[in-house]
Amino acid sequence: MIPTRELNSFDQLKIKIFADGANEAELRELNALDHIKGVTTNPTLMRQAGVRDYEAFARSVLEFVRTKPVSFEVIADTFTEMESQARRIADWGDNVYVKIPITNTKGESSIPSIQKLTGMGVKLNITAIMTLQQVEKVALVLKGGAAGIVSVFAGRIADTGRDPVPLMKQAKAILEPHSNTELLWASPRELLNIIQADEAGCDIITATPSILSKLSKIGYSLDEFSLDTVKMFYNDARSAALTL
Repeated sequence: MIPTRELNSFDQLKIKIFADGANEAELRELNALDHIKGVTTNPTLMRQAGVRDYEAFARSVLEFVRTKPVSFEVIADTFTEMESQARRIADWGDNVYVKIPITNTKGESSIPSIQKLTGMGVKLNITAIMTLQQVEKVALVLKGGAAGIVSVFAGRIADTGRDPVPLMKQAKAILEPHSNTELLWASPRELLNIIQADEAGCDIITATPSILSKLSKIGYSLDEFSLDTVKMFYNDARSAALTL
């Protein structure tokens, strides 16, 4: 999808931007920015960041992310253990959302557990969603429950050669009647995805520090960007002592 309007800065975006990561120093720096409205993480990011003690890491993050929403994921594969971990994680803070995968590793649906937990008042972030059928099922069980985030992995959908924008628009329409739910564009691959998510009506997008660092480029002159690129190539050639 080509954006229908040209932005001059990220201040014009309506979507909420959440920082996605597990590097504590980076998260602390990003959380201090006004335009970062929340924080998310996952086990893969934690592994990459070298996290060993999950609860210690989470509680440390919560020392500086005190009011903005922050999502931590269960690490179990049986639904009984998922529910137990979800209740434990939820107790870490009032601003905590518990990430529950839409299925376990066997492909078995998490919907009954989601329904049980939301009915208990646990704020949930349903993750790894990629189909509208999954969105519909989640919307049905979240109805009337605690606040819930529905994370659709638009970036991974795009990795299969499919345009995620029409699906995200339909997902938003499905969730629209449910005031306790928010649609999250997960796994963005480039800055453009933030613009696309905004125009598709998504409530939230998560982004890694590498993408967030490009926010200042919104509205940047393409002529200036062209010149910057030429200078980069020239300076890199000199730095590498290339000869011809």
